[in-house]
Amino acid sequence: MERERIEVLLDERRFKELKEQLETMHPVDIVDVLNELEERQMILVFRLLAKEEAAEVFTDMESDMREYLINTLTDAELEEIMDEMYVDDTVDVLEEMPANVVDRLLMATDEDTRRKINILLQYPEDSAGSIMNVEYISLRKEMTVEEAILKIRQVGINRETIYTCYVTEKKKLIGAVDIKDLLTAGESRLIEDIMEENVLYAKTMDDQEEVAKTIRKYGLVAIPIIDHENCLVGIVTVDDAMLVMQDETTEDISIMAGVSPNEDSYFGTSVFQHARNRTLWLMLLMLSATVSGEILAYYEDAMAAMPILITFIPMLMGTSGNSGSQSSTMVIRGLAVGEIRFKDFFKVLFKELRIALLVGTLLAVVNGIRVYLMYDQDVMLAVSIGVTMIGIVCMAKCVGCVLPLLAKKIGLDPALMAAPLISTIMDTCTILLYFAIITSIYRM
Repeated sequence: MERERIEVLLDERRFKELKEQLETMHPVDIVDVLNELEERQMILVFRLLAKEEAAEVFTDMESDMREYLINTLTDAELEEIMDEMYVDDTVDVLEEMPANVVDRLLMATDEDTRRKINILLQYPEDSAGSIMNVEYISLRKEMTVEEAILKIRQVGINRETIYTCYVTEKKKLIGAVDIKDLLTAGESRLIEDIMEENVLYAKTMDDQEEVAKTIRKYGLVAIPIIDHENCLVGIVTVDDAMLVMQDETTEDISIMAGVSPNEDSYFGTSVFQHARNRTLWLMLLMLSATVSGEILAYYEDAMAAMPILITFIPMLMGTSGNSGSQSSTMVIRGLAVGEIRFKDFFKVLFKELRIALLVGTLLAVVNGIRVYLMYDQDVMLAVSIGVTMIGIVCMAKCVGCVLPLLAKKIGLDPALMAAPLISTIMDTCTILLYFAIITSIYRM
């Protein structure tokens, strides 16, 4: 409804009302509206935004929309936007833009901001230093509460968060104080008396995903970041942590689906790039699946003697793949949220084995009865399929829980050991176990 009203106001050139409408909207909702507008209309609406709101909207945009705006806006307009953006958000934008666009953006920033940007760009891509914000409020322990509040009033407008202030001595982090404590303490009290000395912190080279997990675990608004000399150099806020978790989740989902991770949006990625991201995994899985074909060829005589055996292979392979995928998904999720660790290896394996025995037995009984009734009451065949069912479910669930744990131990992403790979491995194992059990039972 907001988009329709904005389009009506645009068509009727009622720009004053349109500006008032935009002032009542959240920046994220404005981005959604801009996505639906034509390029000419999008530029017009964007230029009606107030400076602060325009900067927030610009930060929330997709990279392709940002690039179009950068190429369309004047230098003065760009400078206004860059002045209102926080440095960490500016760095995120720069990392997504082509070189010629980056040059233009840097020209629109002042010298001090460029210096801060260059510092952040020096950190590895997945480190805490690369996502930290260097704009925080620093207090001295000898300050009074009144002096601290005065400083917050003076500089707080240019800081991303004022809810937690950090106490430093010779640039080293020695404590933290919440705004609530400042507002409820006597004005003459010293910061040293009310600050919390036991402060959670992270280091610039720490993995950003671990930092995000720390923020989530302890319910922090922000976490201070120190360098190798234990000097406070920045903070990572909860909104940045949420973006990190979103990116990591997207990457894990892509890998679990057998697709190479891609930072661009679905529609922002070309057909060729989509095909390229998907082909490698499909090629590897296809080639590995040829092992199953060779095994089937080895048992060609057995299948020629009992053609009915072939009809059960798709069902058994599908069940084993699904069983393994269930276990791997649960373990990967547990590893991701810190619920499962490698030290829990045997505990997880024992639990999955018990689950497999229950599930496998139930499936075996149901399937054994079905085979007995549908195939001339052949007891041997029903028993063979039932025993195979128990065996492949147990094997699949063990493989599905073990591989992600081993991957984590050797430093690989556990998401690599997800459905496509597990299914391919279990296809081969299922055929081997199936014919081994069949030949053993019929020889008895």
